[in-house]
Amino acid sequence: MGSDFYEEQAERFFQDTVTVDMQPLYQRFLQYVPQGEPILDAGCGSGRDALAFKRLGYPVHAFDASTALAAMASELLGQPVDVLRFENFICGAQYAGIWACASLLHVPEAELPDVFVRLWQALLPDGVLYCSFKYGDTERCAGGRHFTDANEERLERWTNGLPGRARPIYWITEDRRPERAEQWLNALLFKARV
Repeated sequence: MGSDFYEEQAERFFQDTVTVDMQPLYQRFLQYVPQGEPILDAGCGSGRDALAFKRLGYPVHAFDASTALAAMASELLGQPVDVLRFENFICGAQYAGIWACASLLHVPEAELPDVFVRLWQALLPDGVLYCSFKYGDTERCAGGRHFTDANEERLERWTNGLPGRARPIYWITEDRRPERAEQWLNALLFKARV
C-alpha cells in the first residue's frame, strides 16, 4: 500500500507536509469533538495533525504504517506513535474523533469496507470520523504508491452499512499545498447511539 515509498521518501514527505495549513479542516472536524475528548490520528504521516490536536488540549493517539514516518511523528509529538497498518488495527470504542486525512486512499478498494468497520469499532457513540480521498472513481498505482480515489457514491457504498451511521457530510476542497491542483473529497461520518 505504498509503505515502501514512505520508508524511502520519509524525510522528503515529512518536509513537504509538516507545515501545510490544515486549519479549515480542523475547524470542520473539531466542532463535533468535545474539548478534551480523545482523538485517533489514523495514518498520521508526519504527525502534523496529531500535534495540532494535542496543542488544542485533546489527548491524541496516532499510528502510521511507515516505521520511518512513525519515528519522525513520534519525535514531533513527543509521544510514541505506533507502527500499524489499517488491516491490523483492532480497538474497542474509545475515541470521540477519528482523523484519517489522506491516509485511507492507500487502502485497496476491496479492503476499505473492512477497514471502515475496524475504525468504526474504535469510535465512541456520538463520535465522528473524518476521512479524505482524492476525488474520483478509480484505483491506480502512481509513483510507487497505491491510490483508491473516492466520490460520494463510492464512499456511501463502503460505509452505509456501518451500525448507527447517521447522515454524513461531504464537501470538496482544493489541495492545501500551493503547488498542487488536485481536488479532495472530505467526509464526516457520524456514529449515532444504537
